[in-house]
Amino acid sequence: MKRDLNMPIKALKNVGPAREAALKKMGAESILSLLRLYPRSYENRGDVKRLDQTENGEKSALCLTVATAPKRTLIKRGMSLLKFRAYDESAVAEITYFNQDYLAEKFVLGESYRFYGRIERIKKASGKDSFSLSSPAAEQIKESVSELRPLIPIYPLTKGLSQNIMSKLVGEALSIISASGEEDPLPSEIQIRNKLCGRSFALRNIHSPETFSDLAAAKKRLIFEEFFYFALGIALQGKKRTVNKKARVCNDKEISPLLSLLPYSLTAAQQSVIEEISADMAKEAPMGRILVGDVGCGKTVCAAAAMYIAVKNGMQAALMAPTEILATQYYKDLEPIFSELGIKTRLLTGSLSPLRKRKIYESLVSKGEERTDIVIGTHALISEGVSFDDLGLVITDEQHRFGVKQRAALGDKGRGVHMLVMSATPIPRSLALTLYGDLELSMIKEMPPGRQKVDTFAVDEGYRERINAFIEKLTGEGGQVYVVCPAVEEKKDDDEGDILFPDIPLSGDIREKTFEKKEAPPLKSAVKYSEELSLRFPKKTVAFVHGKMKAAEKDDVMRRFAIGKVDILVSTTVIEVGVNVPNACLMIVENAERFGLSQLHQLRGRVGRGTRKSYCILVSDSRGERAAERLSIMKNTYDGFVIAEKDLAMRGPGDFVENAGGIRQSGELSFRLADMCNDGELLEGAFSAARELIKASPDLSMYPAIKNEIETVFDMGNKY
Repeated sequence: MKRDLNMPIKALKNVGPAREAALKKMGAESILSLLRLYPRSYENRGDVKRLDQTENGEKSALCLTVATAPKRTLIKRGMSLLKFRAYDESAVAEITYFNQDYLAEKFVLGESYRFYGRIERIKKASGKDSFSLSSPAAEQIKESVSELRPLIPIYPLTKGLSQNIMSKLVGEALSIISASGEEDPLPSEIQIRNKLCGRSFALRNIHSPETFSDLAAAKKRLIFEEFFYFALGIALQGKKRTVNKKARVCNDKEISPLLSLLPYSLTAAQQSVIEEISADMAKEAPMGRILVGDVGCGKTVCAAAAMYIAVKNGMQAALMAPTEILATQYYKDLEPIFSELGIKTRLLTGSLSPLRKRKIYESLVSKGEERTDIVIGTHALISEGVSFDDLGLVITDEQHRFGVKQRAALGDKGRGVHMLVMSATPIPRSLALTLYGDLELSMIKEMPPGRQKVDTFAVDEGYRERINAFIEKLTGEGGQVYVVCPAVEEKKDDDEGDILFPDIPLSGDIREKTFEKKEAPPLKSAVKYSEELSLRFPKKTVAFVHGKMKAAEKDDVMRRFAIGKVDILVSTTVIEVGVNVPNACLMIVENAERFGLSQLHQLRGRVGRGTRKSYCILVSDSRGERAAERLSIMKNTYDGFVIAEKDLAMRGPGDFVENAGGIRQSGELSFRLADMCNDGELLEGAFSAARELIKASPDLSMYPAIKNEIETVFDMGNKY
């Protein structure tokens, strides 16, 4: 029977039910998916040293000859030692193995072996140091050490699998590559243009490389492949959105009546984005565009222009915001302007009475003068009772708060609907390509004139009295204060005392993630700290808000803060995206080391929105180097896109966008080898190649092998 890479993993020898379950737990359901369980690092056993060239505690490769016969010693019941001596031209080492008596037959007196392990070197006054190794890996040298593999893969494991078992299974799987004679699914022209090796070569040399250059070539091909299949997957998602759908062509793109009502002039960046939007809406294909810009850059006016164009061309528009208070803010900002233009705008939220909701539902399907032209709302817009007479444009704000399905649910209420997604999180281009590859990208990197810079300070607990005095001063002058805490209530979890700081060095030519555990300062809780501040400032109104509160209760607190009835608002990050409070002039972030850079930048953007001089104070007692680096960046950097690039580099894409929209509804962006921070050139090349392939064969019918790969990756949920 012909064996191929798509055969189930149980087709390999020595894979019984238990081992099959362990492999499937790691994502290896087929022989090919086993080969995609790439090594997490490599041992460089090709760098052979003499004993006298080693340092105490370092791992080294040594070519030693057995000098004494292995001797077994019983040290206590159930425990034994196997000892012998081995030498090279410079010194002698004592080799010890615990509870491995069977190795006595392996080591033959007078034969040479390549040992790899951690050296214990004890310096002696005589100058003749002693050397020892405990349980080193060993391979017999038959002719020359050059015949042995220099790089030994180290695999991720789970219960029931060892390095030895994984190596044998992968070895058997690799033997099938040559025997199967399968064609490379990646077209040769793409391989040539991007200087990529073939898949068979890549899979063999990621697992069993002879040289670092072979490993680098294999890694390059497999990284490109990860990006390429992902790019094709999300491109197909975009095709699903537009297939067999024609949008209403918006020929009337004149927006000067709208602009004449604005109290400011557009920036060049805003003008450019509006031109991109209007050009998209003038095409038969439905627009699919994401607009990314920093807090306060002026995305709202771009959305208003898009809605105005839609209505002028006889269509309706819907804007969906993540919270009721933000939807209300949009409505209050836009309704007066649209009213001046004769455009009927309604607000639809979950808190409305059934009667008011029903009236809005009726107005949305009306064909007469009572028809609602623009509806602004929350998730209430995608409820079953909502229908439209002629929905032509959908805008979703803060897309990462929703998901692909929610965005599609609103778009499905019309035919060939134009779609605009807005994000106030400045997303690096590489991440935007991955998150929103089915959408065209617009970025606003220019801030409107007059937008003030928020002075930022990083302090420790020793500044508490000065912080309190500053709160007293600013609130006494009529200003308002945000205080953000990382926790809702006090934690009693013993694990809260530790924090993981990832460091990503290079091991050979493969990245290996390591972690350093550090003691973390205790967390401040929103509930308890608000009580403390109420006692500290008895003449001030202190309130707290957090994500576990009921929506109505939370919105009421935010509303009271917005109209000045609350002086100090203690919160979790629920206010990261929320109501605009021009009077708020101080943002205090407790345990600032617990937040990512982009999240801190978003929080800082809650103040400085009015005429008052504004400040951000980041409080942290952490002594970790990475925490200090993050806070230093925040003190000295105000460009959201620069901060986002640094955040992506420090935290990685999986942490950058919580619950992000995209193919994976969980929001997880996980690649086995690829790294968007360091592999940007391969990312761009892969996305470019994917676009060309989709253009040549929109349904990939010309490339069945590639189509099968994508279905495996996305439908079965395999991690790439």
